[in-house]
Amino acid sequence: GKKMIEDEIKKRILEGIPGCQVDVVISGNRAEISVVSESFEQLNRVQRDQEVYKYVKDYISDGTLHAVTVSARVR
Repeated sequence: GKKMIEDEIKKRILEGIPGCQVDVVISGNRAEISVVSESFEQLNRVQRDQEVYKYVKDYISDGTLHAVTVSARVR
């Protein structure tokens, strides 16, 4: 279910970007993901988004999620 996917995405991002704050909200087949991490400091906006997208692209390609909105901030 939805909660399981939210938790899975959170877990992946926390493992991939240690020490970040992550928030995942799924409604229907849309996901909103918000990540705050010092590690984004060196990256531009496109790179930040790609950094987060890579943890959910399998859900997009298998049709589980249709739209993902990413907010990736330093603080």
